[in-house]
Amino acid sequence: MTSVDPYMIDPALLASNWAGDRMPLAFVEVDRLADDFGEMHLPPFPIIGLGDPSHPRSRHLDTIVEAPATAERIVEQVTRHPYAAAASVQLLRCTEGMRARAALTLESITYAMLQGSVEHTDWIVAQPRTDPAPPGRIVLSRDDTCLRIVIDRPGARNAVDWALRDALFEAFTIAALDPDIARVELRSVGPAFSVGADLAEFGTTRDPATAHGIRAVTLPAHPLSRCGPIVDVHVQGACIGSALEMAAFAGRITAAPSAWFQLPELAMGILPGAGGCVSIPRRIGRQRTALMILSGKRIDAATALRWGLVDAIVDAPAVDPGALHSD
Repeated sequence: MTSVDPYMIDPALLASNWAGDRMPLAFVEVDRLADDFGEMHLPPFPIIGLGDPSHPRSRHLDTIVEAPATAERIVEQVTRHPYAAAASVQLLRCTEGMRARAALTLESITYAMLQGSVEHTDWIVAQPRTDPAPPGRIVLSRDDTCLRIVIDRPGARNAVDWALRDALFEAFTIAALDPDIARVELRSVGPAFSVGADLAEFGTTRDPATAHGIRAVTLPAHPLSRCGPIVDVHVQGACIGSALEMAAFAGRITAAPSAWFQLPELAMGILPGAGGCVSIPRRIGRQRTALMILSGKRIDAATALRWGLVDAIVDAPAVDPGALHSD
């Protein structure tokens, strides 16, 4: 008996009343889905398919298991963080097809709710105390109609702290407002593109309403969602969490052969809150986004290319730190 078996259900049961049910997730075999499955209302927890992802009715499920994720990994993750998992799939269901601005607002509100949850609080309490990493900077340069943005914090693997977040917000705001800017290049220094948000800052704002208010006026995803079509991103090494969420807004993403991508937020009792529940589904679809969230598994550059998360694999030279300058 595998860990999946207790959560296997007859698809017909999805039409029943799930009120009060405590199941954290359920698996169904996609080839058993009825013709009218799309008319059913899914229960408020992840419904995961096993079988052929191309099955015409599988698109109504929250996700379909495919490599590198496994059903066992999803069970492990979701049963540890059932509230964050449920909120993630419900948010993705709601925001599919929604305009970016409204979807970002709904993502932030949902993220704020989870910031006040027991699951996230337990994760914060369990984190070891570490000394703050050296601060970084955003280096801007302008060449005619091209704005170049470089994240320069290699000592912290380009983790985005509040100062870098604010600098990125300002840079993308310039790009969104200046009609003379026709191209924006986003790059970073060092072997990792970015490991995402600086974990040392998690828990510094504990009030969910305050945290949502801060994101409403400082989240780089807001201006980035407006200038995204002219943004070109190159990813090397790790591209994790909020770094991937921002990059996915870009009109073009290239990746080094060694690049890899991950959404680890579920293990923290939260969901992607830097715009990823909006940007990533627009590249790879709601189901594969949910698969990345629920499994927390890394995907390599080849998988990212096949899924459409990146547009090409390019072995581009690294940014030369000595050549950086600010305009």
